[in-house]
Amino acid sequence: MKKILVLNGPNLNTLGRREPEIYGTLTLDEINNSLKQRATSMGLMLDFHQSNHEGDLVDRIQRLDGDFDGAVLNAGAYTHTSLAIRDAVLASSVPVVEVHLTDPASRECFRRRSYLSGAAKGVVSGFGARSYELALYWFAVS
Repeated sequence: MKKILVLNGPNLNTLGRREPEIYGTLTLDEINNSLKQRATSMGLMLDFHQSNHEGDLVDRIQRLDGDFDGAVLNAGAYTHTSLAIRDAVLASSVPVVEVHLTDPASRECFRRRSYLSGAAKGVVSGFGARSYELALYWFAVS
């Protein structure tokens, strides 16, 4: 059974109450619980981590090797600013799939650039909470 880390960045702990017209009404706990149920049917085991701190996210990515078979990463705003997270993904031998609830290409100009996309195995965006499920599906079939 593959073990996958679902890693969420800044402000994702406020899902459900933060701009629900953009990000939806599901909380991060609700998304994680749904993913946990879905993962079982896919033959995946999940672990979850959320942090508002860039260095903590870097530390978790650096510890992927040997502990996990892959990671689903929603780096939040760090997607558009963090070379440190990009470098950690590049240094890892574990595949990372970048996810977004919304489609950054259809948002403000500053959200259209991802420092992570070139380092990630793939990107899933714009499908709300289902973006996470689609990323998990890739791990299940690969």
